[in-house]
Amino acid sequence: MAANRRNDISSSERGLGRILAAGNAHPRTALPTVATIVTTVAALYFGREVFLPIAIALLLTFALVPMVSALKRVGLPRLPAVLLSVIGAFAALGLFSFIVATQVSELAQNISVYQTNILTKVRSLKETGVGGGIIARLSGVIERVGQEIDKQDVAPPAADKPRREPVPVEIVARERPLEVLQNIIGPLISPLASAGLIIIVVIFMLLEREDLRDRFIRLVGYGDLHRTTQALQDAGKRVGRYLIMQLVVNIVYAIPIAIGLWVLGIPNALLWGLLALALRFVPYIGPVIGMLLPLFLALAVAPGWSLVLWTAALFVVMELVTGNVIEPWLYGSRTGLSPLAIIVAAIFWTWLWGPLGLVLSTPLTVCLVVLGRHVPQFEFLDVLFGNEPVLEAHARLYQRLLAGDPDEATDHAEEILEEKYLIDFYDTVAIPALLLGEQDRMRGVMGDQQRRQVAASAQILVANLADDAQEEASEEDAPTTTAEGTASKETDGIEEEEIELPDGKDMSVLCAGGRGELDDAAAAMLAQVLEVQGATVAKASFADMEPAGIRRLELEAIDTVVVGFLNRDSLKHARFLVRRLKRAKAGLRIGIVFWSDAEQGDVGQERQALAADISADFVAHGMVNAVLGALSPAPAVPLKVVSKRRDRRRPAPRKRVAAQATAATA
Repeated sequence: MAANRRNDISSSERGLGRILAAGNAHPRTALPTVATIVTTVAALYFGREVFLPIAIALLLTFALVPMVSALKRVGLPRLPAVLLSVIGAFAALGLFSFIVATQVSELAQNISVYQTNILTKVRSLKETGVGGGIIARLSGVIERVGQEIDKQDVAPPAADKPRREPVPVEIVARERPLEVLQNIIGPLISPLASAGLIIIVVIFMLLEREDLRDRFIRLVGYGDLHRTTQALQDAGKRVGRYLIMQLVVNIVYAIPIAIGLWVLGIPNALLWGLLALALRFVPYIGPVIGMLLPLFLALAVAPGWSLVLWTAALFVVMELVTGNVIEPWLYGSRTGLSPLAIIVAAIFWTWLWGPLGLVLSTPLTVCLVVLGRHVPQFEFLDVLFGNEPVLEAHARLYQRLLAGDPDEATDHAEEILEEKYLIDFYDTVAIPALLLGEQDRMRGVMGDQQRRQVAASAQILVANLADDAQEEASEEDAPTTTAEGTASKETDGIEEEEIELPDGKDMSVLCAGGRGELDDAAAAMLAQVLEVQGATVAKASFADMEPAGIRRLELEAIDTVVVGFLNRDSLKHARFLVRRLKRAKAGLRIGIVFWSDAEQGDVGQERQALAADISADFVAHGMVNAVLGALSPAPAVPLKVVSKRRDRRRPAPRKRVAAQATAATA
């Protein structure tokens, strides 16, 4: 008895440890203080003249590293490879700027020609009555306001004083040639100085790339070289790939735009193609801005409306083709950022650094997300802006069940079932979610009503997945299990021993919960998996497993009874259930399932020893082993007979104590 008690305690501790480990898979993310955030943002804002060129140089370095590496593989030394890459990149940027400036100058000279068409369209709108009342009222209001501003209260002139006209005065400023030259060159000094500084910084970053990497590792991650090296490689690869692929995508997008606008007859089609190429680096709003300017010009060029519609159709078609065909093909849109994070980052960096911050917002935020993914101190950045799920699948499902939202839980389950079998989902997601609920119940943070709500939501989830279960049951290829015991549709290139789940035809199984509503939900999941395998399944609640309820169970047509427990501190209760059920029907196979994570199940020898200890036919810890045990054709294990001699010895001490008490009373 002492040995059995120690086994019960150790089993309970192991079960509790597994449940707690399932709930603490992700440690709590430490958030920075408000003072740290304010100080960092203030430094970036007031030091933008210093940080902005460095940020541009850093991103250009990421973009030019593949080109430098390719030139070095050809045989060029480092210095010529760096100089050739930098000169080529900035020559392309200079040519781009020159063409844009030339096209803008030509457009400015012809803008007065388009005024007549714009006025004609406004008059046509007024004549047709579309918005005519609003236009007339707005024009009247503006005119009256202008008259009121120009009105001056002038006192009438005296009769005896003649009115004197003001004498016009003309001031002629004579500037020296040096001042004229200074006024022309002065505004160009700051942009040229910034461009020269960026070029120098890029050259030195490319030349000293390895040294800068070593210094960064020594500064922030010398204690974990593997993680820091992985972070640097991930940042360089992700940002460099994003910039290069986005440039390729934008070129593929801009060339048809320019050709289409030229065919339609839009003036300066080359300008609008180049602007579409540049503005598409700006997420979401860039393509819209690049479309508005040609639309306005189309409105001004032609007297009708057909050119405007054709121009809008050109941009819409190209955006759909680029976003749905070209970008997924070239993987140019996979930045690791959520859509909301891209919008928030665009607003933040625009406020911080202006238009250049808007262009740089996505690659800068990618760098921050990579930093948060690999450096624990900045993990909150990955949580806020990353596109990866921040909760594990079973935690997400438990949150939906806890909120009483089985419909959203069903949507989450169906997403997983697109890649996994039903037994996989229950074994690795749904059962661990119920284990989290059992953990909360054991800690006392879940009341009875909330526990019933979670169990009811889980039962609705199982009912909603009935159609998926029927589709899976009708498939020709049955699910298989790997040697570790998890079902899989494919091996992912890993050679593992696969075990085909048995056919449950002509077999009848009763699935029951052990001690509560959550156990009933787990039993319903097991019952659905057994139905997929073709077995005839009946379900019973934990209340039916009480002594009075067992007598009312119809066990004549049942081959196997499987009782599940989410709480492993139920060994004694399971032993009593096995005895009662085997006494209720001779030859009945009884299986006990102590639910746990699929990766944390005990080995087969331990399960066999535990089954022998409680006189069960099998003991399982996961969905796969439970199905294998329930559909096994093995004969039932006979119930152990308790020694009558030991039973006769038990009342003896009580009789002696009673005799002694009688003697003392006499």
